[in-house]
Amino acid sequence: MNIIDLKGKKITVMGLGLHGGGVGTVKFLSEAGACIIATDIKSKEELALSLEKLKGIKNASFVLGQHRPEDFIKTDLVIKNPAVSWNNKYIKLALDKKIPVEMDSSLFFKLCENKIIGVTGTKGKTTTAGLIYAILKTAKKDTVEAGISQTSVLDKLKNLKKETLVVFELSSWRLSALGKAKISPQISVITNIYPDHLNYYKSMDEYIADKENIFLHQKKNDICVINADSELLGKSRWKIPSQIVEFSREKIISDSGAFIKDGGIYFKNSENENKILDISEIKLKGGHNQENILAAVAVAGMLGINSDIIKKGILSFSGTPHRLELVRKSDGVEYYNDSAATTPESAISGINSFSAPIVLICGGANKNLDVSILAKEISKKVKSVIFLAGESTDKIIEELRKEIENKNAEFKIVNSMEQAVELARQEARSGDAVLLSPGASSFGLFVNEFDRGDQFREIVKNLK
Repeated sequence: MNIIDLKGKKITVMGLGLHGGGVGTVKFLSEAGACIIATDIKSKEELALSLEKLKGIKNASFVLGQHRPEDFIKTDLVIKNPAVSWNNKYIKLALDKKIPVEMDSSLFFKLCENKIIGVTGTKGKTTTAGLIYAILKTAKKDTVEAGISQTSVLDKLKNLKKETLVVFELSSWRLSALGKAKISPQISVITNIYPDHLNYYKSMDEYIADKENIFLHQKKNDICVINADSELLGKSRWKIPSQIVEFSREKIISDSGAFIKDGGIYFKNSENENKILDISEIKLKGGHNQENILAAVAVAGMLGINSDIIKKGILSFSGTPHRLELVRKSDGVEYYNDSAATTPESAISGINSFSAPIVLICGGANKNLDVSILAKEISKKVKSVIFLAGESTDKIIEELRKEIENKNAEFKIVNSMEQAVELARQEARSGDAVLLSPGASSFGLFVNEFDRGDQFREIVKNLK
């Protein structure tokens, strides 16, 4: 497929959204000369920020507050938002009428001739993608990032030159579209697999099946970088058709890969074994970030990048917003924004990143995940906890009562981030860490996890 093929085509964009992906898609299609209908069930008022970015856009009309059947039938192509299910009645209507349905990811892959490094995983994909990007830029490789955190996708195509490398963060949803198109990136990275999105998927098998699309359609000489310590990933290993490169915190890799030995991070291939850096030099908090660094080292090593350059790139990376982001130190208390921790496992990783006493802000909307593991960790390692209201919060408290002696204990539940931060400040003492690590979805009190983290950051910065 070529971009010129889109000129004059009538294209429906389903889900304008607030993350920037829909806006980027509309802008790209407008520049390509397509005739666009952008449709979203959110109202004009709810989408004000996105609409402001599209002011004066050519060849685009907007259907807001509803979806109309005709927009999915009388069209040449539908591009759906990643969070919209393939079982959505309007998507099924289009498919029944033989109207092709794409996502920004699958359209990007079809239009891109450059080498793509795709990164997925339940935890760590944003940080790992950011680390890979930082190393490549340090190595003076022309590199474009797509889909990392809130960066858009299709509008990045215009920035590609012949030798440009693309670092693409791929959610399970975006990978579902690649599976339907039978496409995988030339270099794929899977950081780990844990239960997630079980309010969207019927089972873990279904969730893992979408994740596996990152390697299922690779060629023999392509590369798949996997976490050798991930039990769930081990079950998928036999399906990988390409060259497997492993990384591990727990064992020394015998073939090509990255690992920890004698307090240092090493990369090994068929010819050499080189030390990259000492763990003591790493700026990023938490053992999980060692895994992210190992994954990035494995990719960079396989691309032939010099060890000194890899180290320099890692040390240049200061972290990603909403992921153990130090917002401020006030009255001896450090405030950390870990709003992207939307699963129990990622919240546990956040908690385990600290030796200081923790005042935790957690809870929120339900994703049908097992919160008992988070409750156990809170009971053992958290000094004080403030809960954000939601169904997941109710479940965490229910499990927490099983872990503590006082079964009738009162828990602090709030309906705003302002209340949560104020209560956390009252609880914290000099030397403590206030940690926003929800272990749950944001919907209900916030637009999304980024809005949740942004509110935390803003309130903390304005503390007197």
